[in-house]
Order: sequence, then C-alpha cells, then structure tokens
Amino acid sequence: MARTSLFAVTVALLSACGESGPAPRAAAGPAREVCDDPPPATRRDDLVETIHGVPVADPYRWLEDARAPEVDAWMRAQDTHARARLTGLPRRDGILARLAELLDIDAVSAPYHRGGNYFYTRRHRGVQKPIYYIRRGDDGPEEVLIDPNKLSPDGSVSVHGIFPSFDGRLVAYKLSRNNADASTLYVRDLATGEDRPDVIDGARYAAPAWTPDGRGFYYVWLPTDPAIPPSELPGYAEVRFHAIGEPASKDSIVAPATGDPSRFVGVSLSRDGRWLFLSHQHGWNSTDLYLRDLAAGDAEFTPLVVGRPAIYDVTAWKDRFYVHTNEGAPRFRVFAVDPRRPAREHWRELVPEQPSTLEHIQIVGDHLALGYLRDAHSALELRTLDGALVRTLPLPGLGTTGGLVGNPDEDRAYYGFSSFTEPHQIFETSIASGETRLWQKIDLPVDTSRFVVEQLWYPSNDGTRVSMFVVRRRDLPLRGDAPALLTGYGGFSVSMTPAFSARAVVWLEHGGVYAVPNLRGGGEYGEDWHRDGMRDKKQNVFDDFAAAARSLVERGYTSHDRLAIYGGSNGGLLVGATMVQNPGLARAVACAVPLLDMVRYTKFGAGKTWIPEYGDPDDPADFAVLHAYSPYHHVADDTRYPALLMLSADSDDRVDPMHARKFTAAIQHASPRPALLRIETNAGHGGADLLHQTIEREADMLAFLLAHTAP
Repeated sequence: MARTSLFAVTVALLSACGESGPAPRAAAGPAREVCDDPPPATRRDDLVETIHGVPVADPYRWLEDARAPEVDAWMRAQDTHARARLTGLPRRDGILARLAELLDIDAVSAPYHRGGNYFYTRRHRGVQKPIYYIRRGDDGPEEVLIDPNKLSPDGSVSVHGIFPSFDGRLVAYKLSRNNADASTLYVRDLATGEDRPDVIDGARYAAPAWTPDGRGFYYVWLPTDPAIPPSELPGYAEVRFHAIGEPASKDSIVAPATGDPSRFVGVSLSRDGRWLFLSHQHGWNSTDLYLRDLAAGDAEFTPLVVGRPAIYDVTAWKDRFYVHTNEGAPRFRVFAVDPRRPAREHWRELVPEQPSTLEHIQIVGDHLALGYLRDAHSALELRTLDGALVRTLPLPGLGTTGGLVGNPDEDRAYYGFSSFTEPHQIFETSIASGETRLWQKIDLPVDTSRFVVEQLWYPSNDGTRVSMFVVRRRDLPLRGDAPALLTGYGGFSVSMTPAFSARAVVWLEHGGVYAVPNLRGGGEYGEDWHRDGMRDKKQNVFDDFAAAARSLVERGYTSHDRLAIYGGSNGGLLVGATMVQNPGLARAVACAVPLLDMVRYTKFGAGKTWIPEYGDPDDPADFAVLHAYSPYHHVADDTRYPALLMLSADSDDRVDPMHARKFTAAIQHASPRPALLRIETNAGHGGADLLHQTIEREADMLAFLLAHTAP
C-alpha cells in the first residue's frame, strides 16, 4: 500500500480547512466560514482494487483498524480538534442550558403488572439515568429495583431491559458496558432484593420468555468469543432453556444454531406455557415460524409457516393462535388459527387489510388491541377475539403510541402518546368499559401552542407522492430565509412518526423549521413502501429525501443555503449519500453512527445481517447497485460539500465506526468547508446513556448546524 507524497498531504490539509471567503449564497445568508483551524492531516494511500471487474479506490482503508496505534492517534487528534471548534460556537452554551431544561426532568414510564407487582422506570431531575422501580400492589410503597447510576463509577454499565416473571417473584435483566449491544443476563430475587447466582453471558439478543410457574425461561444465546465477528454472530444463535438455580453451563439447547448470519432467531412462549414458538427472521421482509406443543411432550419443532416471502408474528391465547402478517396484504392483516388444524389452508382471516398499516397486535383484557398507522400517525383499536370492532381508543391528536401495556387476562392497561407539540403522556384505560384517564403527563417549560404542525405531500423524482411533517412557529413568515432541519431514515421498515423532541423545540425556538418526511424504505405505508426503498431500489430513498428538501425551498420555508440535514445509522447513509449526490442541496450535515462504505460494509460490525436489506457486495449484480451509491466511493475532489459534523461512538458494535472515519477523511481532503469528527467515549450505537453526554452531543450538533444555516 503506497503512501502519498508530502505534497499530497499538504494539499489534503489545506483543502480540509474552513472557507477563506464567502460561499455562494443568498444575500441574507449566514456569515462566511474562515480558514483558521484546519483538521489534523490524514495519510492518503494509492490503493485501488478491482472488484467484479470494476476498479475501486480506497485511499483510507488504513483507518479501518481502530486498534492500530496510528489510527488511535488519528482518532484522538480528530476528536480533540472537533470538540475545540464545537465548544467555541456562539450559540452552544445557550443551547446546552435549554436542552438541560427540556431533558433533565422528572418522568415515569407506563407500568408493567406482574404477579401483583408494578414495574416501571422513573427519571429524576439531576440524575443521569432512569431508575427501575417496583411497587408491590396498588398501594404499596415505591422501592428501587435497579439503580443504573450505581452500577459503575464512570456510568459505563447500562441496563438493557428487564423481564419480570409472570408471578412477580423474579426479574431477569440485562447489563451492558458502554451502551453496546453485547449484554449479560442476571436474575434478581424480589423477596430478598439480591441477585441469584444465575448469570448468563451472550445475552445480546436475549428477551427471556418465562414459564408460567417462574421456574425458568427460554432465551436466545450467542457465543462471546471475541474471535467471532459481530456480523457472524446471528448464525451461532441458539435457543436455550435456563432452569432457575442451575448454572448457565447446564442450559439445554432447545433449537440449534442455523449457521446463517443473515437469519435472526427468536423465541416466545404462550401465556399458559403450552405453545413454544420459534421464529427465523430473514432480514426485514420474511419470517419462518415453527411451534412445539409442550403439553403433548413434542420433542421437535414443526413448521407453522415456512418459505413464504412475508412477515409473520404469532400470539397464542386460550385455544387459538393469532397471526399478524403481510402475506397477500402489504399493509397487514390478522388470521385466526386453530392449533388442531394449523396448516396454512385452514387459517381464517379475522381482520382484513385496511387502508391504514397495521403495525402490531396484542391480547389485552381478553381483547385484540390493534395499532395502526394512518398517514404515518398512530391509531389504536380494540376488537373482540372474533375480530369485531369494539372501539377506537382516544388519542390527543396526530402523534405516536407504542401500543397497550397490559396482560391478556387483566382489564387495566396503559398506553403512551407523544406528538410534535405534546410531550409524553400516559393514559390508563379499562378494556371492558372504555373508561380512560390521563395517568401521567410530563410538564415542560415550553409553550407548544406557539408551534403549528402541517402534513403535506410532495412528488419524488419518479412522481411518487411522499408525505412530510413540517413544524414551525405560528408567527414565522414564509420568506425562504428560515433555517430548516430535515431529518429522515428510510429503511428496515422503520416508521418516522410524530413525536416530541427537545432537539426540534430548540431548533424552532431559534426561528427554524423542522421537517420529517416518510421516505420509501420505511414502514409507514406497508411492505410495498418498504420494498420500494431497499436493495436495488435504495436510490428511491435518496431521491425522496432530496425532493423533500426541494419542496421545502419551493414552498418558501427555507433556502438551500439555510438547510441542514441529519440522519443516524441507516439515516446516516441517507444524509451521506444525499450530500455526495447533491452537494448544493444543503449547507450543513450532521451524520451519526452511519454506514457509508457500502462496498465493504459486510466485513464489519453486524454488516452481514443487513444483506437482505441492502444486498451482498460479493454478488456482482448487488455490487453494481451498492457501488453506484456508496457515499465514501463518490466523494469527488475539489467539491464544496456542505459543512459536516460526523458523530461516532467508540464502542459501537453494530455499525463499525470505520465508516465514519473513512468518510470524514475523504470529505476533509475534498472540500473547503469544515468536516469534524466527534467521537463519543464509552458509547455504543445509540450513543452514551448518561444524560449529560446526551445533552452535550445534542448541543454540539445543534450549535454546529445553526452556525452554518442561521445568520
């Protein structure tokens, strides 16, 4: 691998500097960027390899290995440089203080009811992490169950979920370091408040399914051998049974590993303990389901539905299975299945496909609880177990709810709600009577009546109508000069729905416009909408996003010179591709924990698990698609790209930080505008979970974007 010359390094250093003069912009645009603090120099190698007959340049491959001393030194230098520039931004201190007012608050989650006990989290003002509580009975005192703030001196240990037994005697919980996906499972005895000796490593994907008697649980186990790449781990996944009191080494293997790293394994158990379900999820668009009748002593799983190009989820209650699927129904429907006649030809349609997208179903209070998306905002329905509509649950407006929190044999249930203008609220409802009351509401120091939410539609490049939510102050004049923040995702059937955001509030209070389009690749409009934004149709997502930006400009909300875009993970791929394909579309970009090298993404992190969504670069046809839009490979020299803030995390074991490093280096070499790499320590794919770190990260991002888009 050849090194560049001193001359090339010098050129790279100079080109990465901030602008020395004003960029082309509207007369009322932001102040000019000044070349006064260039980033650290980066070695650029003359590495070109031929892949499927195509020469592919990779000048920053050396940045892939974070363990190399040279790379470590480069990362520390980049982070130091970025934080120095971010700390000095003029609005940062005020934004930091405002975010603290909005995020450092008292709040409580909807409770889970198990065996007469209530389990929930409570956030306290001035405390870094929410605390897990238990209340024994309706009138019992509040007791601390787990305090994540006391698990480690530096706050690096996090709780990644709790799983109470049905009798409320025991609770399994997961701990991880640095907010990474890798986790260890523990079991706490609620009578003593002490942890039992039951400790299970390899709990990355574990969601314990308890037996009704609380004597054990089924879970997904993964090996912890560091020699196994994260992308290979799903192929090693086993379903195991853990008997309480026995060492994890004696756990029995219920379903062996598949050997397929693109297949996710799941397990669930019916509430009565009779039916054990095994799922094999092939990417995000097909599922195989298997079952065992434990009451009959079945030793093996038998297929329920296998080999069909559709998604299936199954819930068992009493003498029936309820299957939620998009088979023959892109927006999903529900089937009733008689366990005595489980063959597909005997399934009976219970709830037909609707114009809205059926996101999820639950059994609560001996009823079906259905969660729909209607034009990308939530609706909740209650139906009888035979599918007849009982009522629609009241929601305060156009917003988002995650569905009911309740038990199949209990009347009382809870559901949360949030919108762009309504902070999180929790409602309590009676399934039988329909009586509903506000149970908990977050009060924040913000007057959201000043804001207005609009839902509009715009045409993408191919004429497809795309929905977009736009939030602004009521008194904001539409003169095309407001700073706008456009954010999106567009992948993995993830839906972008209205939800309260401190980030949005701060942006609006600075005279901005906040916009969220429902891009193809998401799940807002069903599986067809998802498939129109995956694999060889991924470019549709980027086109939808670029069209959203142009629509904001055409409608007078902003100008290209005042537009900022943000995305994380797959959304980081979105904004990376957008800035490379359309350098003049936006003025500033915040890109978080992204995928950006789509030629080599399968070699790092959990990359192989995403082949069903993106395609396989080892396949010539898939490679042609991936290489055609791979952001890292399309950075062009001597191009004025938007100012870039790259947000990375040192312990991200899902999307390898090499993507962020390589892309930042390429942009620093190519563009005269600033490109900063901020690296969060003790943080995973979701960032650090200490509140002060979250606030600081958000303040840095907002201050950076406003510095480049607001006067």
